[in-house]
Amino acid sequence: MHRSCYTDAHIRELAGPRSYKRGLGYMDAVSGLRAEAGRITATVQGTERYRVILDAGDRLRATCDCPYGEDGHFCKHCVAVALTALREPGRLTTLREEAAARDTTLRTWLDGLGRDELRALLHERLAEDPDFKEALSLRAALADGDATAVCADIAALIDPADCSQYGYIAHEDAHGYAARVTRAADAIRDLATTGRGAAAVIAARAAIGRLTGVYESADDSAGCIGDAAAELERAHRDACVAALPDPDETAEWLLDHCLGDGAAYLEIEPADYRRILGVQGLATLRTLGAEARKRNPTGRAEKHLMESLARAAGDLDELIALHATDLHPNGHTHLQIAGELDAAGRADEALRWAERGLHHAAAGAEPVHRGLVDYVADRYAHHGRTADALTVRRDHFRADRSLHAYRALRTAARAHGSWDTERPPALELLRTDAEEGRTARWGGGTVLIDALIDDDDPDAAWTAAPGRARPAQWLRLADHSAATRPADALAVYLRAVEERCRYTGDGNYAEIADLLSKIRTCHEALGTPDDFTTYLAALRAEQKRKRNLIRLLDRRGL
Repeated sequence: MHRSCYTDAHIRELAGPRSYKRGLGYMDAVSGLRAEAGRITATVQGTERYRVILDAGDRLRATCDCPYGEDGHFCKHCVAVALTALREPGRLTTLREEAAARDTTLRTWLDGLGRDELRALLHERLAEDPDFKEALSLRAALADGDATAVCADIAALIDPADCSQYGYIAHEDAHGYAARVTRAADAIRDLATTGRGAAAVIAARAAIGRLTGVYESADDSAGCIGDAAAELERAHRDACVAALPDPDETAEWLLDHCLGDGAAYLEIEPADYRRILGVQGLATLRTLGAEARKRNPTGRAEKHLMESLARAAGDLDELIALHATDLHPNGHTHLQIAGELDAAGRADEALRWAERGLHHAAAGAEPVHRGLVDYVADRYAHHGRTADALTVRRDHFRADRSLHAYRALRTAARAHGSWDTERPPALELLRTDAEEGRTARWGGGTVLIDALIDDDDPDAAWTAAPGRARPAQWLRLADHSAATRPADALAVYLRAVEERCRYTGDGNYAEIADLLSKIRTCHEALGTPDDFTTYLAALRAEQKRKRNLIRLLDRRGL
């Protein structure tokens, strides 16, 4: 993993603002950092010691065995390790070199061992590690040419008996079961690449069928079983490429899966099987799919199957006709159609579909899909139709008075040269919302305050804030104005510290430390550093029982 694989922005995006901020307070708790090719591991001392694994391939991934991390989230412990690695590239280089040296030493030692010594080591590992024994058993069966034994081992891996409690796979057992499914997928590939493709196809289909039954009684909130299931499906495709099974039989299997209960747990895209099906198989599947849709014309699975087949055949007009049978009232389906037409180079038709969707959605009861508004307005702007783009943005803002809509209106009005006339009525609508108590759908608080801050109009924001701003908005306003209005910002920060001192928790302590740094900056700007010293001493004395907080303040020089 190189430093350039990810940035601070990537970490913020994956973690979200809350986990990112909390992770800052845990950087000093990171220990045991190790770096090898493509992977970084470390432990983080939280409520317990947690193990974090970072992997950066095409994108940054991380796992942590804390409760929040096990649910699939990029938790504060992941943030702490990722930031530590990002900010210490020299240390990582050294760790990689040390890991490479250890590998060389190990290989040299192993190469020098005799056959009996190696056998003894291997038997010792087999006795200690059931997973290792299982993997070698599969290899032995493959080497022996016993496809029947390999298929039986694959079926045993999919069997949830060893991972289920009380008849279902609990959250804490999901990762272990997912690892078994992944090993089954690897074994299927091994079968296919050693000349037993037909057996691999049979084993893969049996495994997929068994897995879909298991999925009904598994807690896969972390998504790991789903990821392993997708790997199993890819192994099935690889086996089909190696074996080239009968195209009609493959079409029938795909139909059964896509229209059966299993599709709810493992979605298979028939278009991915184009090469395997060939012209004959695709024709068979299209015929079977059309018959199924005739029997159940409103079925979503049948519709999705036919859409996939239209894509596979490159029949864009059929695909659009299928979309058009079920147009969503908010315009989302029109946006999908526009995207399909754009990808085919039919931009004029795409815009007409999007305009039609905007018209129909505006007349309906549901809010217009934001992506559709963006699409139409952006196309108008691209073609120099700034007045039309402004009209679209203005109508959307009036219907959805969010910060996003306000920003988009501002951008369109500036491009048209009319922001000075558009801004006053837009702010008046937001003031009316604030006076009537309407708040933003996400995050609360009045959009008026956020809009004024975003406009870089802090004086107006300070005037509008009393009685309207939420705590988070007060903090945003203080951060925006601390350099020009340090006394006002100081009052906000002091209130925020007082509120947070009522609670415990390392994440809360990190926020207190951040606020204290800002309070110190405000006092310095006001020429009252001694007041900060007195305030800090009193706070430390008052909070002395919170040892983690005091240790954090010591580390931060507060």
